[in-house]
Amino acid sequence: MRLDHDALWKELRDWRHDLHANPEFGFEERRTSTFVAAKLKEFGLDEVAQGVGPTGVVGTLRRGSGNRIVALRADMDALLISEQSTHPYRSRNPGVMHACGHDGHTAMLLGAAKLLAKEGGFDGTVRFIFQPAEEWGKGALAMLADGLMTRFPFDEIYGLHNMPGMPVGHFATRVGPIMSAEDNFEIVLRGLGGHAARPQGGREVLVAACALVTNLQTIVSRRVAPTDTAVVSVTELITDGTRNALPGLARILGDARSFRSEVSAEIEKQMRIIAEGTGLTYNCTAEVDYTREFIPLINDAETTRQALAAAETVFELGAINADRTPETASEDFARFLEHVPGCFAFIGNGEDSMPLHNPAFDFNDAALPFGARYFAAVVRRRLA
Repeated sequence: MRLDHDALWKELRDWRHDLHANPEFGFEERRTSTFVAAKLKEFGLDEVAQGVGPTGVVGTLRRGSGNRIVALRADMDALLISEQSTHPYRSRNPGVMHACGHDGHTAMLLGAAKLLAKEGGFDGTVRFIFQPAEEWGKGALAMLADGLMTRFPFDEIYGLHNMPGMPVGHFATRVGPIMSAEDNFEIVLRGLGGHAARPQGGREVLVAACALVTNLQTIVSRRVAPTDTAVVSVTELITDGTRNALPGLARILGDARSFRSEVSAEIEKQMRIIAEGTGLTYNCTAEVDYTREFIPLINDAETTRQALAAAETVFELGAINADRTPETASEDFARFLEHVPGCFAFIGNGEDSMPLHNPAFDFNDAALPFGARYFAAVVRRRLA
């Protein structure tokens, strides 16, 4: 059966607009998962499971007698950002919006599911994985903890993310590290607050905190090898002071990015040394809480080669970048790659696109057919 592809692309746009208008934060994607599951059942998939991890959806489609299983993954969650747009499909949920394009990712994977269900062209099994809570790095782990690999096993997995600044109709990936780890940290400085007019009477922490923010920058510039990628960003400085009271407590929060576990370990080690030393210098104490939220995303060589070959059937050759510069953003698709080989790639969202996580961001509908066709091409190549 050959689908009317023009009609399908219009459907993808309509689905995307509906999802955009009804965004849901991580692990709250109940309407979204119900929408996705209903579409998969409508397409005639063999199995559709809801409530996986706990708001994820897994659809299964079988054709022929092949015993290989390929998984395709899209993320569904939105961000706690108030949308600033005039689109008729702008967010109806105050304070929540699809500022990262997960509405488009979900629509593209639904499009691939419909293409493959109606047209076939493969021999084996496809898992369509719609994941919750990607933005804070918990969704993939939740699905895995809920038995994803035993209940819905697969041999390899593929994912996509839109990329602002890259022209629509362009594709990019690479073998090896393509997205970084993300570590979070909180440093608490404790001293003795007092009157702003008598700083000598206490051990205030604001000057110490300001010095520490600056000192932390030496981790990247002086304590990590220049050949290694590392980022240390302080994002918040919070104190218990007020206009005429010097603070006795300060909290410094931020994150660190790297591509190798050894670099992550060195960042933590040096952060603890610097925090303790700075605290002693200013006669206060420093406590460091350091956690690892995302692991590096490392593309497998063979599945990346296969992904590029599939992309050549969808994108023009001059629009394919096989050696994309690694991104210091993070993505919890990496958790699946601890279990099976796979490839993560980027598709263009337009050169004039607003940045990801911007209140005015919008997924480019013109990119929808490219993503759906790419996912279908991967399946047909890997399950030929």
